[in-house]
Amino acid sequence: MNLGSVLILTCTLVVDTSWATKADQPPKPPCRPGFSESFYTVFVSRDLLQGQNILKDTTLSSERVKFDNCQHSKAVDFESSDPNFSVRPDGSVYAEQEVANLSDPVQFMVTARGGHDPHIWETTVKLALAGHPPSVPVSQIGVEDMIARAWDSNPRVIKFPRKHQRSSSANGLRRQKRDWVIPPINVPENSRGPFPQMLVRIRSDQDLEKGIRYSITGAGADQPPIDVYNIDPVHGKMFVTRPLDREERASYHLRAHAVDMNGNKVESPIDLYIYVIDMNDNRPEFQNQVYNGSVAEGSKPGTLVMQVTANDSDDDTTANGMVRYRILSQTPHMPIPNMFTINSETGDIFTVAAGLDREKVSQYTIIVQATDMEGNLNFGLSNTATALISVTDINDNPPELTARTFSGEVPENRVNVVVANLTVIDRDQPHSPNWAAQYRIASGDPQGHFLIRTNPVNNDGMVTVVKPVDYEQNRAFMLTVIVSNKAPLASGIQSSLQSSAGVTISVQDVNEPPVFPSNPKSIRFEEGVPAGTTLTVFAAQDPDLFIHQTVRYSKLSDPANWLRINRTNGQITTMAVLDRESMYVRNNIYEATFLAADNGSPPASGTGTLQIHLIDVNDNAPVLLPKEAQVCERASPRSRVNITASDADADPHVGPFVFELPSYPPSVRRNWTASRISGDYAQLRLRIPYLDAGVYEVPIIVSDSGNPPLSNRSMIKVKVCPCDDNGDCTTTGAVAAAGLGTGAIIAILICIIILLTMVLVFVMWMKRREKERQAKPLLIDPEDDVRDNILKYDEEGGGEEDQDYDLSQLQQPEALDHIICKPTGVRRVDERPVIAESQYPIRPSLPHPGDIGDFINDGLRAADNDPTAPPYDSLLVFDYEGSGSTAGSVSSLNSSSSGDQDYDYLNDWGPRFKKLADLYGGGDDD
Repeated sequence: MNLGSVLILTCTLVVDTSWATKADQPPKPPCRPGFSESFYTVFVSRDLLQGQNILKDTTLSSERVKFDNCQHSKAVDFESSDPNFSVRPDGSVYAEQEVANLSDPVQFMVTARGGHDPHIWETTVKLALAGHPPSVPVSQIGVEDMIARAWDSNPRVIKFPRKHQRSSSANGLRRQKRDWVIPPINVPENSRGPFPQMLVRIRSDQDLEKGIRYSITGAGADQPPIDVYNIDPVHGKMFVTRPLDREERASYHLRAHAVDMNGNKVESPIDLYIYVIDMNDNRPEFQNQVYNGSVAEGSKPGTLVMQVTANDSDDDTTANGMVRYRILSQTPHMPIPNMFTINSETGDIFTVAAGLDREKVSQYTIIVQATDMEGNLNFGLSNTATALISVTDINDNPPELTARTFSGEVPENRVNVVVANLTVIDRDQPHSPNWAAQYRIASGDPQGHFLIRTNPVNNDGMVTVVKPVDYEQNRAFMLTVIVSNKAPLASGIQSSLQSSAGVTISVQDVNEPPVFPSNPKSIRFEEGVPAGTTLTVFAAQDPDLFIHQTVRYSKLSDPANWLRINRTNGQITTMAVLDRESMYVRNNIYEATFLAADNGSPPASGTGTLQIHLIDVNDNAPVLLPKEAQVCERASPRSRVNITASDADADPHVGPFVFELPSYPPSVRRNWTASRISGDYAQLRLRIPYLDAGVYEVPIIVSDSGNPPLSNRSMIKVKVCPCDDNGDCTTTGAVAAAGLGTGAIIAILICIIILLTMVLVFVMWMKRREKERQAKPLLIDPEDDVRDNILKYDEEGGGEEDQDYDLSQLQQPEALDHIICKPTGVRRVDERPVIAESQYPIRPSLPHPGDIGDFINDGLRAADNDPTAPPYDSLLVFDYEGSGSTAGSVSSLNSSSSGDQDYDYLNDWGPRFKKLADLYGGGDDD
């Protein structure tokens, strides 16, 4: 490959960045390894030539190739693509071999690699004779011409290096020539071919003596990716078979081999480094199409706003991958069109002017362009992204009240009511701490009657009454209110004169209810005070001092109805004796509630509670407990009863109690004795060894400890009974103890037997009466019956409306075969059953005296007990009338409707026909 072609391709990456302004210059960027320039021009002085060749090891220029590896402690190795020139570690260029002249400029590539770092850096060096006219500028050479020049030139020949001795001077000293340094092979990416394209030719010095076969190995030849490169085994020509892509693979490391016809190694393998020269075939790509940033309003110039980043897949060590940024447009153009600038290398966006005001412009839209080739717009590829810059709010606008004074009014004694509404204006961000208002009462309310709450929706201040106001004390309030924000004002912002205002609140007088000064009022009295005693005066005061009103009193609650109150002055007197032991007294306190009402408009009333603390007096005698007891009939430890007493009074009018037996009757003290156990308990036991079983009422006198003491004669019923070994009463003994002797028990048993006998006789009499009822005739003599009789007809016919009714369905059929053959359970309800009929009461041919009620009940009972009777909602067959009735049909008898018939004679038939006479005779009902 021709060096000039490589040189020209590299030169196209050079970009002049002098157009950048100082405002675009970023802070010193971090160290990035690489050459200081992508293209060096070294001018050789004519004095070095003087018509002769340039000698070996001659330094051509004092100018050096500068390379920064960011690690000054590590050495950097330089390699030249032209074997005639090399670069020393200090960057100076020298001639490796004798050079005839420099009439034409020479260009070659210098590669740098540092230590074990696999990364390599490249730059182009041009050697020109000082004063020689410059060559055609790179910008005037097209890319197609560059590639044509590169591939139309004759390829290089790479020989296998050999070691041999040569004389260096006349004194016979000899030195060994060092090995060849095979320069890297540079291949541009995206070549259009045709393929395969020849890169270099590899040959051995022994190819004139013997037949040589060449081969290459490594990634890209016989290893993946396979067959990117191949070699002519006879002539050693090495080809690339397809277009290369540096973004997929930037370099290849191959080894060239030379063997004879028998496969024996002729030369040591040589390393071939193939570098894919980057072409600017990738645009910068932003990480996001839309970037969001923010900056506080009022920010100073130079404030960092945000950063945008674009990546270029091309080689970032060359101009192809070096991205530069610039701002294309700003919307809106307020206050100036260029409020922001961008660091061309880092993509940081800064403010360049003051005047950011959220209240005027809340958001800016910035179009940012990223261009590679170090920002060269003629050769670089570009892409754009959008940056949305929000101007954040600061508290640079103090709240301002819309008026200098506000007013309101409130009725006295009202709380939690809004009396005035303060409106405020704040131009900061709504519903933010910079906008939210806080109100404070600076003066005019020393007792804290008012509180100003902020309406979270509209930021207004609501003056609210939190403590009742009294018209009689303050008729108006003059408040001074100051409003501020939750967030402090920004630095340098002063409060507005409109941040304070005066608020006048008028108090309205209302009719207030009378108030009891002491509520509840407590007094102390001994219980038992007689009725009519004056306890106290429970009077109320009217707060309305400026209005003369009359107060009247009444009783609202008096559970025991012990008290009365004077309607005019509130004097409390008793109507009954006060009893501390009453059920209406709780914890020695009796409560009554009274009402005080004025005559205002509208009337108002207040309540007061009177608490009477009742002092206990000894007015309740003790009561003996228990009322009943049980002891054994023989004196023993179990023949004892523990007794005590209860007293409704309180200390010191209760225990200790005194228990004693009365002297009368004498049998009490003869049979029983009472001994004291403690202050509240005593023990009653038998005084004699044996006492007959029975129930004994033993009187005991109980006295309390009051002053003076009260006594009570109480009776305790003691059951004396025989006991078993465990001291428990036996059953017989319990009965005997109940006071029933043997005679009484026998009498009770006889009474029980008599009662059972009476019940048995009554049952037998009822059964006999039932049989008699069944035997006597069902009908009575019509002449003896003073009531309406039931007449029996042989046959019933249809009425006038049903003369076509077939009466044969109700008569006995002549043949019963169709009924007998009918399956069991299938029968018409109007057919006579063929099974044995139940035994209904037989009707006699002649009626006999009887009770018609018994007749109906007997028929109903017989129907209920008949299993063959149809259901209650079916047609019941009470009797079979037979066939061939001798009675004629009464259906032919028609009612005569011609003329009026006189039914007055029905009134003469007696009281039985009175109803009929009323219906037909038109008589009046009584």
